[in-house]
Amino acid sequence: MHNSLTIYPITDLPLVHEGDDLARLIPTALERQGLQFRDDDILVVAQKVVSKSEGCTVLLKDVHPSPAAVSLALETDKDPRLVELILRESSEVIRKAPGVIIVRHRLGIISANAGIDQSNIDHAGGECALLLPADPDLSARRLRQALEKKTGQRLGVIVSDSMNRPWRLGTLGYAIGSAGVMVLDDRRGDTDIYGRELKVTLSNHADSIATAATLMMGETSERVPAALVRGLNVKNTTQTARDSLRPVAEDLFL
Repeated sequence: MHNSLTIYPITDLPLVHEGDDLARLIPTALERQGLQFRDDDILVVAQKVVSKSEGCTVLLKDVHPSPAAVSLALETDKDPRLVELILRESSEVIRKAPGVIIVRHRLGIISANAGIDQSNIDHAGGECALLLPADPDLSARRLRQALEKKTGQRLGVIVSDSMNRPWRLGTLGYAIGSAGVMVLDDRRGDTDIYGRELKVTLSNHADSIATAATLMMGETSERVPAALVRGLNVKNTTQTARDSLRPVAEDLFL
């Protein structure tokens, strides 16, 4: 698949605000680092800057909690306004406990707090929260198209976020949006080194790439919201991050 893998953190991006053009800011930041996009490069960009540029910030003072949100907030010891946003963004509450609300996001993603975050956003105008993009796959596709038009290169784009996993401590990166990248590599029907047929081998390249890039981007105060991944040959123009969601009927953990 590849001979080597290089990941370049994009370190000189300005703080992103609603309406900012990521397809302009990112190549400019790369140029300041002496880099340019090449064919088959993959850009991994943090969900947070995509959400900011798309205006997904909500002022909590404008949120009016429903009775259901107030009740769930009491159970979980959370701000009722934040819980109201979680419920609006979700199709189902999966688990709840003091300090924890696990939901099925309207996008199908199982996550804590519906992916809503309050870190690394400007609260100068009042306490606020940042939602996931309305359609992360569409966000990735639009950014890819704009970057390819600007650079003339064939690119892939992944929108990454952080997640926790059952039975494991700590967060890692995963793809919530993808364009131009093979998301799932289905090896079922192939054989292993001893000729035995593979029955269940299904590799998630998009999540692996997002995790690798997150090591360079960081998840707290690093101010590195994007990374350039070079050396992989995992092009695919039809799969999206949504393709990696396990069907509800196959979920053994809920």
